[in-house]
Amino acid sequence: MQISKVGGIIAVVNKANSQPFSQDGTISIIRRIVITYQQAGIFPIVIVTDTEEDKIKLQLANYGIIFVQNGESYKSSELFSFVKAGLKFLEGKCGRVMFTPLSVPMFTATTLLTLMERSEDIIIASHQKHGGHPVLISQRAIPSILNYSGENGLRGAIASSDLQRVWVDVNDKGVLLRVHDVEDLNSQLDENNSVVLHPVLQLRLEREEPFFNERLKTLLFLILNHYSIHKGCACIGLAYSKAWAMIKQLESNLGYPVVARHRGGKGGGGAVLTPDGERFLTAYQAFEESIHQLALKEFRERFIDSNIVR
Repeated sequence: MQISKVGGIIAVVNKANSQPFSQDGTISIIRRIVITYQQAGIFPIVIVTDTEEDKIKLQLANYGIIFVQNGESYKSSELFSFVKAGLKFLEGKCGRVMFTPLSVPMFTATTLLTLMERSEDIIIASHQKHGGHPVLISQRAIPSILNYSGENGLRGAIASSDLQRVWVDVNDKGVLLRVHDVEDLNSQLDENNSVVLHPVLQLRLEREEPFFNERLKTLLFLILNHYSIHKGCACIGLAYSKAWAMIKQLESNLGYPVVARHRGGKGGGGAVLTPDGERFLTAYQAFEESIHQLALKEFRERFIDSNIVR
């Protein structure tokens, strides 16, 4: 079931070299990419690692991030296995998927929005005719990429297919800069920080107290796709008891069941969203996407175009 227009994948490959916690200005590299994705309205955001990353989960606990393990004994340099793990998770769950490795942290949300205006199967960010990241992948392209086992990873999978592909040249040197390009990254930092400024909408529902937020939305999304509260909690680093308390509070405020549990069976039981729960989640995601687009439009008109902020 597709719940959003564009999901996102961040591949944390070879953590010793990609340095997810190193500072990129005043924030870490991994947080910069997450914030940039969220600026563009991307949901869900999936971080693919080859081991449990408790430190990353702790740093991003309130961002509604989903963590997926590669689960394969690939060499850490084989980025394509991380791409496949993320695409397999998001297959059928969103209209398109934005992908970048952690090693390319300095592109802007404007670049993401520019890519999202196109409709081809594969849309690759480029600068001065040099291809880089991110790459936007349609759902139609995912099966072909997942089935590819030849050479040259994602590039080979794209080249060997009949998928529609296009390189979109953007005025954003960050699509090419990697974490090892320290001098170039530092020179790009001021320009990137100027566009990091953005409206932050912390949407939630409440009566006397808040009862629905980004983290609970992500949990419902995971239950919808995993049929398990336990598995959903594992993906976002949330305690089961806390998750169930959040669900009960949501149901109390909505006045109907959102999650149905079933016991027994070979897998030890599980959980699903009720039909009302699915309708609620779908409506909320559409509402959030509409509000996000309106906020960006108003922010540009009232602050950027009028040169009130720079």
